[in-house]
Amino acid sequence: MKGVVLAGGTGSRLFPLTKVTNKHLLPVGMAPMIWHPLWKLQEAGIEEILIVTGTEHMGDVVALMGSGKDFGCRFTYKVQDEAGGIAQALGLAENFAGGSPICVILGDNIFQDSLKPEAEAFEKQGQGARILLKPVEDPQRYGVAEVRDGKVLGIEEKPKQPKSNLSVTGIYFYDATVFDIIRTVRPSGRGEMEITDVNNAYIAKGQLSFGTFQGWWTDAGTFPSLAHANELAIREATPFPQANGRS
Repeated sequence: MKGVVLAGGTGSRLFPLTKVTNKHLLPVGMAPMIWHPLWKLQEAGIEEILIVTGTEHMGDVVALMGSGKDFGCRFTYKVQDEAGGIAQALGLAENFAGGSPICVILGDNIFQDSLKPEAEAFEKQGQGARILLKPVEDPQRYGVAEVRDGKVLGIEEKPKQPKSNLSVTGIYFYDATVFDIIRTVRPSGRGEMEITDVNNAYIAKGQLSFGTFQGWWTDAGTFPSLAHANELAIREATPFPQANGRS
């Protein structure tokens, strides 16, 4: 299994902090934000990792991360030329994946649980997709999953009247057919290729499973959630990869 960290976007909700830097380079606890998902991939035994980011701050991201040698990983980089959505960014990973299953993490996801059990569950599944859910108090901010009898019936993107409180976190497992699905996705009303459409395509094929986070989880894409992520990371003394490759 290979890993993909999506670290693009304009970071507009965190302006002016993001005026001169990528939001994924902002501090969360004792580490840059992007180190947290990278450490989770590394902890799960995933060593080949693609980092996708935008044109403006690619140099800063590469300067921070390097080749991956210091983290015990091998990094590849891709540039997303425009903010065209998560599915568009993921489409850039096709050659990198090379037919292998992938674990995809949005770079502003900060969470407690290990991904290793979820990766093992997906490997046993053998095909399709697997998503991770978390009950939240403000599901309107997220993609929301409707679950019944252990199955996801559908996912709605930022619904005004959510059918549940189960947020679709920004962690996904996909087989190689994800890239065929992405080619069928059309931009939404927001002008972006939505990852929700990709997940719903797997639901339509009966090939999407889910797990639920037991520990804490937050994104860090707004000022309140960034502050909360810092609070959690500092309180829990979240481990992170050191620049010398040691934990």
